[in-house]
Amino acid sequence: MEVDEKYMSLALHEAQKALSKGEVPVGCIIVSEGQIVGRGHNLTETLRDVTAHAEIQAITAASQTLGGKYLTDCTLYVTVEPCVMCAGAIGWAQVKRVVYGCNDEKRGYSRFAPEALHPKTSVKSGVLEDDCRQMMQDFFSKKR
Repeated sequence: MEVDEKYMSLALHEAQKALSKGEVPVGCIIVSEGQIVGRGHNLTETLRDVTAHAEIQAITAASQTLGGKYLTDCTLYVTVEPCVMCAGAIGWAQVKRVVYGCNDEKRGYSRFAPEALHPKTSVKSGVLEDDCRQMMQDFFSKKR
């Protein structure tokens, strides 16, 4: 298993935690120099806070772990393409690299704000894409 798949599988584990709480199943892991420095999953229902997305939770945790607001040597792994709000936060945190599982056709940043990330941030998509997409599809099919 390659490194990106390893960390995306951990992000999927975070998404499973969200799912078990009735949250939209999105999970996020932030890695610096081979160490997990932040993790998070959606908590918007639990906290009654529309900003409590997985990426925001993980960025806050990573910033606390590393003792600073910039995550310039970090890779952020998230199961679903970040929304505009999260892409903005990722940009402000100057995350070096973003890896996501599946696209978000309705809310993804690449559709609405493709320049939201920091100019030096590299992006890789499609890591464990089928697993990430299936979790979201299963969740929403049960909601309808």
